[in-house]
Amino acid sequence: MKTRTLPLLALASSGTLLLSACAGSAGSGGGGAGGGEGFEYGASQEDVDAALADLEPVTLKYQPPAASQNSIMAPAALAYKDYIEERSGGQIEIEIIWGQAIAGYSEVDDALADGRLDLAYDLPIYNPSDYPSFDAAAKSFSGVPISPMTGEMVMTAVSADIGWNSQSLLDEYEAQGVTPLTPIVSSGGYYAVCAEPGSQPDDWKGRQIRVASTSHHGVANALGASPVSMEYVEVFEALQRGTVDCTFAQLLPSAESGILEVAPNISYSTDEASMSSRAVGAELAGSSFANLPLAYQQIIFDAAATSYSGFVGITADGNAESVRQAKEAGGEIAVFDPATEEIIKEENARQRQEVVDGGVLGDDIDTRVSESIETWSSAVEELGFEDGGSFEEMDTWWESGEADFTPMAERVFEETALPHRPQ
Repeated sequence: MKTRTLPLLALASSGTLLLSACAGSAGSGGGGAGGGEGFEYGASQEDVDAALADLEPVTLKYQPPAASQNSIMAPAALAYKDYIEERSGGQIEIEIIWGQAIAGYSEVDDALADGRLDLAYDLPIYNPSDYPSFDAAAKSFSGVPISPMTGEMVMTAVSADIGWNSQSLLDEYEAQGVTPLTPIVSSGGYYAVCAEPGSQPDDWKGRQIRVASTSHHGVANALGASPVSMEYVEVFEALQRGTVDCTFAQLLPSAESGILEVAPNISYSTDEASMSSRAVGAELAGSSFANLPLAYQQIIFDAAATSYSGFVGITADGNAESVRQAKEAGGEIAVFDPATEEIIKEENARQRQEVVDGGVLGDDIDTRVSESIETWSSAVEELGFEDGGSFEEMDTWWESGEADFTPMAERVFEETALPHRPQ
């Protein structure tokens, strides 16, 4: 569809976008130690100004996933900053920390809990021991449809739906001393990105594959490859040196870090063989959040509304840019060999059953995910969204900013997030 995307800030200001906060509601219990009066969601700026009239200014450190203000990921972070500062009349200042300069992903939780950071994007998928419910949810998402744009819309909505309806996950955040503002963030489908082409079963045997989750360990082992765990910031050098042959990777950070220069061959899955963990991240608040006045909590909560359009848009941008980079490097872009797809599909089914049997998300998690997929796939179709072509031709049909995700974002927010707003 060829509709223009409104700026993220304008979308957020309209009070129609996505995502929320904590167990029950973010900063519940009368608005935290900061107290004070709040305001209704979508209130006029005059009403917001009145709620903030007697509050002291604050400065909050926010660490987004973007490496710099020039990165593909930067627009969402800048819109987040702009919304908070404008909605608060400048009383909340957001200091953006680019490139994980304060805390790498292995220590974001600690930095939020001890006050080095106030707000941050984190990768709970790297920490299955602390977040077993997140790991289980990620494995449960392997059956979510995958496609260049509409599949990402569905996945982002399903992530919000399941995230806010999984009490054990919200309890895990509480145990770590952090408050989820977006409990599960989908930041794109996973693809096999390799230095050499070939996706037949024999091609995988003996390959060293960088993996980012326990589910990827299972897929790599099922293919006869050797899984290697490392953060994505280390992957470029590992591929360049031949330490690993492939990475199971999301394309947005792959484009961001230049991985396609050294590994330009992309293999991708059809729906049922799509690889988890497509939901890898979370937007979190630290120990300072509970001490903020209620109105400040609400502004920060409402700013998370930019997440849906922000992540879907930049994910599609990253997918298109990765296709572009792979082609420029002479790479091969192709669907997995059918026999490989069958291996992945069988491993996905095994992992989903393991989650059901484990019970951390309840024995109905498979049903809940299936129902959520149906709900949000129907919503995408009803609202007239469709992909403009195939994945391997995405560089020719996708143009950044061409799709207005507002109607979908509004629907997701109203059905999954609004009840959790701080009160």
